[in-house]
Amino acid sequence: MKDSQVDLCGEIGRGEDESFPLLAPEDIFEFACNGCGGCCRGREDIVLSGYDLYRICARLRLPPAVVIRGYCRHYTGKNSRLPVVRLQPLAAEHGNCPFLYRNRCSIHDAEPLVCALYPLGQQIGLDGAVAYFAQPVDCGGQIIRAKCRDHLARYGVAEREEIDVRWALGCIRLSKRMRQLEAALAPAQCKMAQFKIYQALYLSLEWEKPYLPQLEQALCALDAYLDKAAARAVQKP
Repeated sequence: MKDSQVDLCGEIGRGEDESFPLLAPEDIFEFACNGCGGCCRGREDIVLSGYDLYRICARLRLPPAVVIRGYCRHYTGKNSRLPVVRLQPLAAEHGNCPFLYRNRCSIHDAEPLVCALYPLGQQIGLDGAVAYFAQPVDCGGQIIRAKCRDHLARYGVAEREEIDVRWALGCIRLSKRMRQLEAALAPAQCKMAQFKIYQALYLSLEWEKPYLPQLEQALCALDAYLDKAAARAVQKP
């Protein structure tokens, strides 16, 4: 999958594809797993939210810039027009996730949301409503049956849901603003705005401090910055 096809989670929804029906909390889903670690290989679509990066930084006790440089790629999303950070598979290790070791995740207690959810997917609406659906899995092996509510609780998805919703809604709003500004700003100004967003949402994270207040502060500061950028664009002759 090319970079241009991998954008922020939640920017483009799952749509109304009936092959992925939404699951109620008490619904049972099943999937096959043979423990091969195949779902951790050749994946170029593991996009990290700011909270994902924050948790990995805390696990490794490293600053965001070091984690991104060592384990990720970052670029501007084609659709969102926002900075995207994703895990970079290791070419020397047959395209394995950089955190895969002997078919096991070496940061399992801080794994990204996409990994914690698997084989479920998450959908966040513009109103903040959260829904989940089962993705197709064809690995073979042992058939596992699980209740949606239990799966989300077991992998810590339910307890972080508030943060994930705040992140998604913040990014949707920033994305809309950036697409509007691109029509009025010079390319260099757009790049500066994208860097400011990248810096605020990722590079400025301090894993020693609680995450949600940092996110709220970052979103507030970005609103002020983009307001000024929009005002300058309007004032141009």
